[in-house]
Amino acid sequence: MSTPLRAVPDTNVLIAAAIKPTGPCGELLIAAIAARWQPVVSPLLLSELEEVLRRPKFSAMIHQSTLQGFVAGIAAISEIAVDPPPAATRSRDEKDDYLLELAIVANVDVLISGDRDLTDLESPGVLVQTPRTFLESIGET
Repeated sequence: MSTPLRAVPDTNVLIAAAIKPTGPCGELLIAAIAARWQPVVSPLLLSELEEVLRRPKFSAMIHQSTLQGFVAGIAAISEIAVDPPPAATRSRDEKDDYLLELAIVANVDVLISGDRDLTDLESPGVLVQTPRTFLESIGET
């Protein structure tokens, strides 16, 4: 059996999985639980995930009492990488640069994101795929 692809999931992918488990991002999470791919996250990514899911606009979509369990579950199935050092600006949204740097420093196969600031980059230093494209690459569609 071959080694599963290692990938950094953008926070937006994990948030989408939390609020719509039956969508493509939810399918990604199910595939990760089944060890079809290896999520790679960092403490900063997990912290951002928790912070965003605590925002009032998500309180109707994910019950706040399950939020910590969701984040802990992501951590449990993931390889935890060290937070990368501050990165040079590579994307239109400088807040996304740490994801690129994390993917590069952790030497993953793919950065999974639905953010066009990342998917539209030319020569980002790592392969960036949308959730649907990544699902296709691991044979999940």
